[in-house]
Amino acid sequence: MSVLSFFRILFLLLLIVASTFVFPVIVAVVCGETDVIFSFAAPFAVVCVFAVFFCAVDRARKIPMTMRGGFFLVAFAWLSAGFLGAMPLFISGAFPLLTDAFFESVSGFTTTGITASESVEDLPVSINFWRCQTHWLGGMGIVGLTVAIFPLLGVGGFQLIKAETTGPEKSKFSPKITVMAKWLWLIYIALTALQVVLLCAAGMPFLDSVMHSFSTLGTGGFSSKNVGIIWYESAAVEWICIVFMLLASVNFSLYYKLLTRQFQDVSQNTELKAFLLLFVISSAAIFVPLFSSGMSAADSIRHGMFQVITTVSTTGFASAMYHHWPAFAQMIIVLLMFTGACSGSTAGGIKIIRWAIMGKGLSCELKRTLHPSGIYNVRADGHTIKPEIINSVSAFVFLYFLLLAVTALVCAAAGNDVITSCTAALTVVGNIGVGFGNVAPDCNYGFFPAWAKWWFSFAMLAGRLELYTILMFFFPSFWKK
Repeated sequence: MSVLSFFRILFLLLLIVASTFVFPVIVAVVCGETDVIFSFAAPFAVVCVFAVFFCAVDRARKIPMTMRGGFFLVAFAWLSAGFLGAMPLFISGAFPLLTDAFFESVSGFTTTGITASESVEDLPVSINFWRCQTHWLGGMGIVGLTVAIFPLLGVGGFQLIKAETTGPEKSKFSPKITVMAKWLWLIYIALTALQVVLLCAAGMPFLDSVMHSFSTLGTGGFSSKNVGIIWYESAAVEWICIVFMLLASVNFSLYYKLLTRQFQDVSQNTELKAFLLLFVISSAAIFVPLFSSGMSAADSIRHGMFQVITTVSTTGFASAMYHHWPAFAQMIIVLLMFTGACSGSTAGGIKIIRWAIMGKGLSCELKRTLHPSGIYNVRADGHTIKPEIINSVSAFVFLYFLLLAVTALVCAAAGNDVITSCTAALTVVGNIGVGFGNVAPDCNYGFFPAWAKWWFSFAMLAGRLELYTILMFFFPSFWKK
């Protein structure tokens, strides 16, 4: 792929993202925030100029896409989208420092949901709308959006999707990548619309319903309120969010299989069964200390289920100040921060399937120790897992914990205590949004120094792109032909 073709595709990707500025602009007009419109119009115009220029100078109809080229393009697309998304935040003055604006944008697109703002309620409504919209765009994937609505790129869409999607195995469930991407986005849009309707019916204002639906389905966590969902003090709102965080945590390809009556594939899905089992057991485990502390049974069930699914799905909402709960309940939340939801979902984290594969691998190794002549295979979804997949999972987990360790050291170097450093590292690398200490639900990341925020931005991008897409650029072998 030539340099011109690379920038042509990159700016077409950015143009599609920039075209979604129209929605916060509409909100700005409705809310009388006309002074904010230029903040969106200026970066949109710049992207348009560059997109038109590179389309004019490069007219190749078919652009070959290698695996290396796919990783390169996806990494630059996400990095560029982070800067593009930061422009309205910075130009409007909502985030006076470019560091904070970029941090906020990356946190949005990677669906991490941590903020550098001391009070989001003081931000313009249109800026808050854009913040939550970045969750929705980043949840299903910026490149996935492009592949769905712009199939004329002709650059081998599966290489791009493979470089972006989550999980140890990347496989097509539809013969055409554009058909796959379109189905995913149609399901995503339908679920979002349904949640908006339900939240409105529960008494949440329309704009708030849209913003929180963006954050829920994108498993992000941004809110228009400083304390998020807690502000509404509504059990109905919390139950709706529980259901849709659960739905967003499931591999979206399973919804397509349900629609096409491939029920056996869904019922045999190892990851889905493990995920649901984890949710039920963890919810029950948190219920006990909450109920024992004097909370009513109904509230204990609701808050327990809410905090379990918001942590496992890496959404980062809170229905209560969980850092004041009994230590046993807090410890369960911390352990859940190491899990993540299903691969192919909008969630971050290590993913349930990787833990399932490692658990099954451990079982096989124990059996081999007892019976050296026996033949044991790791199986998932009714199929034998290839050894290279098991090796890939092990390497991923090693890299994940290595990045966690470095990020925790960065937090500590910024002058934070152990609890803050460890949970902040888990949050940014796993795109979780949950935290303790100085990053508890009633806190923000604005107090961190600029150099720490730049590292956090890198860690969030690396976590969202499954580490390899970002970290492979630091290996000399990647640059060799």
